[in-house]
Amino acid sequence: MSRRRSVSTEERRLWRIAMRDAEPMPGRTIEDPDPPAAPAGEPEPVATTASPPPTLPPRGGVPKGGRPSQPPLKVGNLDNIDRRTADRFSRGEMEIDGRIDLHGMSQAQAHGALSGFVHRAWHEGRRCVLVITGKGTYTGGAGVLRQSVPRWLADAALRPMVLAVRPAQPRHGGDGALYVLVKRRRDHHR
Repeated sequence: MSRRRSVSTEERRLWRIAMRDAEPMPGRTIEDPDPPAAPAGEPEPVATTASPPPTLPPRGGVPKGGRPSQPPLKVGNLDNIDRRTADRFSRGEMEIDGRIDLHGMSQAQAHGALSGFVHRAWHEGRRCVLVITGKGTYTGGAGVLRQSVPRWLADAALRPMVLAVRPAQPRHGGDGALYVLVKRRRDHHR
């Protein structure tokens, strides 16, 4: 059998910092099983370099804006869904449960419309939706909405509801449209 090692002074200090906001359960008291014993007459050693107290996550454990384990959303990345669904999604074989046409809108109008559309789709249990951005006429590359929509879908407000994003097949708009796989409501609350 292995012997238990004793807890160091530094470990005790860190434990107290971590538990400073803890409250005992009803009917129980907090006991310090291993109080620091300082010999009488000797001053406690002082650390030569002052280090800031460790930062702790906010009470509740999860930072505002989503779960910490959520992977970043990238167009075409289907690693977080099963192979069969990914294949059907990529080939455009999933039933399109809703569509929104953003081209012709300003960025502000399109952002608001997209946000409302994704929230409604998630709330109504829609699974695969089509977002039409248009190809854009910007001479230096892709259109403004075509570049902005994936970024908006990856933002903290919409990311918890979006599972995957992929360019649409030509029959659904090709480069001027995106398939968006919306999470099921149960996925959002895990």
